[in-house]
Amino acid sequence: MTKVKWGIISTANIGMAKVLPAMLKSKEIEIVAISSRNLKSAKAAAAKLGIAKAYGSYEEMLADPEIECVYNPLPNHLHVPLTLAAAKAGKHVLCEKPIAITAKEAMKLKKAPRKIHISEAFMVRHALQWLDVKRRVDAGEIGEVRAIQALFSYFNTDPKNVRNDAKIGGGGLLDIGCYPITVARFIFAGEPKRVASTIDRDPKFKTDRLVGGLADFGRGRHLSFTISTQLAPFQRVQIMGTKGRIEVQIPFNAPPDAPNKIFVQGMAMNVGEWHQFLVSDQYQLQAEAFGKAVRSGKKLKWGVEDAIKNMKVLDAFFKAGKSGKWEKV
Repeated sequence: MTKVKWGIISTANIGMAKVLPAMLKSKEIEIVAISSRNLKSAKAAAAKLGIAKAYGSYEEMLADPEIECVYNPLPNHLHVPLTLAAAKAGKHVLCEKPIAITAKEAMKLKKAPRKIHISEAFMVRHALQWLDVKRRVDAGEIGEVRAIQALFSYFNTDPKNVRNDAKIGGGGLLDIGCYPITVARFIFAGEPKRVASTIDRDPKFKTDRLVGGLADFGRGRHLSFTISTQLAPFQRVQIMGTKGRIEVQIPFNAPPDAPNKIFVQGMAMNVGEWHQFLVSDQYQLQAEAFGKAVRSGKKLKWGVEDAIKNMKVLDAFFKAGKSGKWEKV
């Protein structure tokens, strides 16, 4: 397939540090432009990454006829407006998670032209380790999966960091709580019926800094998770079945330069085997999969409708945190 030509909206850290270096490794991708609201910043980023064009405004880049796809890693409150602007300019959009701040806002993306592909950037759904976990679960290797447990945390108290700005969608649940929800929906192949949560907010930032969540997926199945923006850095996922369990060692920030691992256990306590996968970059795999969908014209496996479903679950967790009760999704 001919290379898919991309433009990058903003010089956001996640793009510069993780996503763009991954995309630049691909033989199927050509990043032709990067934009910023500051031309100097755009030129510096372009020079650093070897990108040909730099634009001093998003709108100017979206008008570039050479660009087919756009990656949008802007702060959360700008995901929907800039994704819609790109779509209306005829560009397909891979938008960072969460795709919106609320499900109601995400629904605005239905206004995008029908032939435009829009996908939420959950790279985990393309990671080799998660594809193998899904294969094992679907094959019944660990029996019936009834419980998924996740822990994901980091420590960030920088007042200038967008993750600590409640007004623009900062906070733990939108930033990292979306991952346990996504992988549970992926593994269970369904949607939760109701959720409950406890939420502790930072007294200064007003953001949710510690969240405990429980999601009822029906038929005796549930997801339980703890996420935090102010605890020691750690992440792990346990997938519990009636005939065994799978532990995903680094489930979300999988290293792109080392083998990723999962532990598969049978019915003997802590007796099992570690499985490792070829070195790969989940961000590269994600962008390539999006490009293939664009080239083929086929409907995305995870498009706007899926993103809206994920936002509905997040909305329910926020509601449950306020009410102290089970809330329907």
